[in-house]
Amino acid sequence: MSTSRRTFLSSVGAAAAASAVSAAIPAAAKATGKSPLPPATTKQLYYVAAPTPCDKSLKFDEALYKDMLAWYKEKGADGIVVLGTTGEFPSFSAVERRKVAETALKHRSGLRIIVQPGASNQPETVELSQHAEQNGADGLLVIPPFYYKNPPLDGLIRYYSAVFEAVKIPVHLYHIPGTSAVPISHELLHAMEKYPHLAGIKDSTGDAAGYAKFQEAFPKLNMMSGTENNLKAALQGGMGAILAGGVFCGETAAVFAAHRAGQDIDAPLAKLRAASTLLRPGGIGAYGPMKFALAQRMGTRQAFQRPPFVDVTEEQKSVITAKLAELKQTAAGA
Repeated sequence: MSTSRRTFLSSVGAAAAASAVSAAIPAAAKATGKSPLPPATTKQLYYVAAPTPCDKSLKFDEALYKDMLAWYKEKGADGIVVLGTTGEFPSFSAVERRKVAETALKHRSGLRIIVQPGASNQPETVELSQHAEQNGADGLLVIPPFYYKNPPLDGLIRYYSAVFEAVKIPVHLYHIPGTSAVPISHELLHAMEKYPHLAGIKDSTGDAAGYAKFQEAFPKLNMMSGTENNLKAALQGGMGAILAGGVFCGETAAVFAAHRAGQDIDAPLAKLRAASTLLRPGGIGAYGPMKFALAQRMGTRQAFQRPPFVDVTEEQKSVITAKLAELKQTAAGA
């Protein structure tokens, strides 16, 4: 789903957006007792799109979620996204989503927290956005209303304007048209430039050409890559990334660490790609296998997912276990 190009972000609008986002980050840090990150790293951060763990009865597993956050921090993540696509947000009620967000925000383990409050209706999206801000979220990632396909631009502008006018923390728009079927167009993003807390987007399309156009048109915003294949382009363009699951959290953090140290990132990026490729035969992209693999790497009990998604099979477990053992052996010999 291509988007048309418009003029570059004006220098005045860009300065206002950058200033507001920079101001909002220290404010959020002060409210939650965290030290702000140095200005040079406020955009180039690595966020894990965190799964939402459920126990065998398919209830939110709060204790396991706390363990996940601590593990992500230990492995080098800068932050997490709560209740994104990987977090199965449509499978949880608004009451449950508030509980999940509160758990993450109370037990952040030094991580930055971006909450995804989007729903298919405006009132719930606004309410969950305000709830996230009131509980100390560092920012929002808002998916467009995803039931009605091809909504008019004016309608999307009104929808997102309600969110921007309800909160003051940084807001990212969520570009994942393969799932939402409602793309974030350049026109929509330009319409939101009047709000100083517009932070950028997450681009989960995996389309290198489309991602490059976003970077070119909005260089002052944080056009975060949501896919591994655009990670190098994101870092070279001064942007951050939100990557799914965190099974390879340590490997991904190593790419960011190399970049921040001014080193070539090709070697750690190759290790990340080798690790993710190794597990593809295990169906790691699906919720059940992903959560099983994450539990294996963390050394914790398995998390489960709600219908319509199904659990990891015994065959997948065998493949994943063997591949993870191979990965561990390879890392030990490196």
